[in-house]
Amino acid sequence: MMEKTITKLDVLAKLARKTKVAAYARVSVGKDAMLHSLATQISYYKKLISENNEWEFAGIYADEALTGTKGSRAEFQQLLKDCRTGKVDMIITKSISRFARNTVTLLKVVRELKAIKVDVFFEEQNIHSLSEEGEMILTFFATFAQEESRSVSENMKWRIRKDFAQGIMWGGKSCLGYRLKNKKLILVPEEAEIVRLIYQLYIDGSGDEQICKQLNLLGIKPKSKTRWYWSTIKSILSNYNYTGDLILQKTYRENHLSKKRKANNGEFDKYIIKDNHEPIISKELYYKVKRIRNKRLDKIKSNKVVKDYAFSGMIRCGLCKKGYTHKTTHYKEIWTCSYSSKRGKSECPAKQVPNNKLIEASNYILKRAQFDKDFFKLKVELVEVMPENRLIFHLKDGNDIEYLWKHNSRSKSWTPEMREQARIRALNQIKGCV
Repeated sequence: MMEKTITKLDVLAKLARKTKVAAYARVSVGKDAMLHSLATQISYYKKLISENNEWEFAGIYADEALTGTKGSRAEFQQLLKDCRTGKVDMIITKSISRFARNTVTLLKVVRELKAIKVDVFFEEQNIHSLSEEGEMILTFFATFAQEESRSVSENMKWRIRKDFAQGIMWGGKSCLGYRLKNKKLILVPEEAEIVRLIYQLYIDGSGDEQICKQLNLLGIKPKSKTRWYWSTIKSILSNYNYTGDLILQKTYRENHLSKKRKANNGEFDKYIIKDNHEPIISKELYYKVKRIRNKRLDKIKSNKVVKDYAFSGMIRCGLCKKGYTHKTTHYKEIWTCSYSSKRGKSECPAKQVPNNKLIEASNYILKRAQFDKDFFKLKVELVEVMPENRLIFHLKDGNDIEYLWKHNSRSKSWTPEMREQARIRALNQIKGCV
């Protein structure tokens, strides 16, 4: 008779494993009191978790946010990612409204965490999401919180619109040339001179990008950034407030959940307050600039020929993550980083890639004798241009394949047509000098 072998399976170590607990905190951004509240919450949760012998501290995730939506909170999304990878077993948060003000978002996240056995404890409501009655109670409280948020939002909108109708400025922020003080725009003389210079440069023929370069070269600093960008110049040249009049309710919040700001294109009344503050430019200059801008835009639109190149929208810079654009030189077609082209090599040293090298690489990766645009777009998600002549093809099947391309020697890259064109240009230059 064979002797039985009995082996004891020690599960005590597994049962004794501490629960990895993290905390999530969120406050509105932009106010010192709110930021102090955030620091207080972080200190409180760190102490609370560390003092519990059954818990293991898994970190504090804290967002400074304007809304309670999931998409706008980087720390919240990182917390969810860490939960999925097993770094967090339980989340502690102050209340449902801190976690999510949208009932749909709340339930979606809680259900996802419940599926991977991650508990969420809401202190204020004293609810554990993994409890049997958890979801039912959460639904009730979240709906109540959402309705309360909507009510507060509607009351605030009513107050703001009432003030607008009486010519009272609400919220807003300082801009180059003015400081906002007690709901009044106070002129800043040295900044006002920069605004006038920008308008004059535009009148003299400079575009947004050219003005940026000139201001950066002159060492003139913008209000809140380290250097000038075309979007800042565009904003200044289209700001009617510089005329001394004030337009109220140019934008509005989409709703109390997303709080997305949208341009008011007739959805609500606008109010113009004449001679509200000291002007920086005249109305005549403002409208002159506006006419020039519209004329330039019309010219660009009329001259613009839209071409759908094979690699349009398919190439991304591996350094700055901007898209590549198509260009045609005297000799060849190339693709170049749009940001590097605008800002220069000092901002992004990305290399240009010849169009024929992209075709060559695509045929090799996709095992094709000839390039087929439709087949390429069917198989390839994106081509990333990396340093040292490396191309990374991100395929739609999830695979990433790297390809190393080489420059042709100058003698081999020149076709008979290119040589003839160069000869003709050289002759024309000689004739021009004689």
